[in-house]
Amino acid sequence: MHVDKKTCGLDPDSEYVELAVEVFAMLADATRIRIILALRNAEELSVNHLADIVDKSPAAVSQHLAKLRLARMVQPRRVGTTAFYRLTDEHASELVGDAVRQAEHVVGNAPHHAEGQ
Repeated sequence: MHVDKKTCGLDPDSEYVELAVEVFAMLADATRIRIILALRNAEELSVNHLADIVDKSPAAVSQHLAKLRLARMVQPRRVGTTAFYRLTDEHASELVGDAVRQAEHVVGNAPHHAEGQ
């Protein structure tokens, strides 16, 4: 009996590598990183509140949120004319958190991990 060999997502020849590149490209923007960081500890935030947090205009934040929505990283909810956003799941938050921790290590402000961690 022939069984199709499934490639693990974490193997170098995984079919998901190119999609992972697209995820990193989507997150390669400081405003989008700030939006993800703002949403990671909130149930949901309005576009105006996010704009205040990331110090950008609501229009600019809406454009970034539209891209994050297309990438399925955030989900909107409308109440009248106000749009609220939340993270779709924990993955974008974890990616951004890991990237920030990596940056802390690069500049030397974070403690080194014990061997084997």
